[in-house]
Amino acid sequence: MRRHRVVALLNPPQSPFELACAAEVFGNTREDVPDCYDFRICAEQSGPLPTTAGYPIVVDAGLAALRKADTVIIPGWQPPGAPASPKVVNALRAAHRRGARIAAICTGAFVLAQTGLLDGRRATTHWRQTAELAASFPRVRVDPDVLYVDHGDVATSAGTGAGIDLCLHLVRRDHGAAHAALIARNMVLPPHREGSQLQYAGPPAPVRPDESLAPLLDWATARLGAPLTVGTLAAHAGLSSRTLTRRFSAQLGVSPGEWLLGKRVDAARVLLEQTDLPVEAIATRVGLASAVNLRRHFHTRLGTTPGAYRRTFGEHAHAT
Repeated sequence: MRRHRVVALLNPPQSPFELACAAEVFGNTREDVPDCYDFRICAEQSGPLPTTAGYPIVVDAGLAALRKADTVIIPGWQPPGAPASPKVVNALRAAHRRGARIAAICTGAFVLAQTGLLDGRRATTHWRQTAELAASFPRVRVDPDVLYVDHGDVATSAGTGAGIDLCLHLVRRDHGAAHAALIARNMVLPPHREGSQLQYAGPPAPVRPDESLAPLLDWATARLGAPLTVGTLAAHAGLSSRTLTRRFSAQLGVSPGEWLLGKRVDAARVLLEQTDLPVEAIATRVGLASAVNLRRHFHTRLGTTPGAYRRTFGEHAHAT
């Protein structure tokens, strides 16, 4: 199977961290993870390229590298809002016309907006720059609160941490939840954060150890097949439902019910990928009660059916 070609488009001064977000997900070889991606970097001009960390990166490829990319990553753009050259804009448009997916991390959204590919569409960037992005590109529907937005052919993320979330999300789209979870585990990261989660723009109030949701989340994740409700979670935590909902909103940016549903759909994805269990049995095992319920939530969240997902990402599909 031909490996998916990912090319990161750099610009001086390049942020090493934003580049590393993409390189760690797409470019790192791990013993226990199938090697599905080829990763390389390019810039408008090859040669030494300054970084925000004070050292140069040697770039060995120019814009011609985008002609063979399956995915183009724009890992930030400094200074934010600086115009990209016509050559860069045209190269990105040409890659998109050819069918390449283009994903912008953080301020890379400004360059993607310059191509016109975000016109009439939702997009995001770092919360400090969302107002500037909206003012500079009024045809782009800027969402200042989310971690990332993915339209299939183009995607944007908030700040650098959300760039990792976006990259892992793209892996999930390409190769399934279990594959993305392996990469996340190697990176010692949570395997999945929904793009709709908040960016946490404001300074959060300090969380006392006895207010952390981590023990409750671990407890609930180990019992997804049980009839868990918001009331059940609140009772186990020794809180009122209102207090629990407030802590979920503050610490995770979602409601308890939404978090629980996301965990159940994620668990169903892994079972569809790794087992031959019937859909009805999977629905029961993850706490969604029936195949009809699983299909409904699956279609709402992923735009596909459990059967189609299994045909794409199941172990038998990978074997062929």
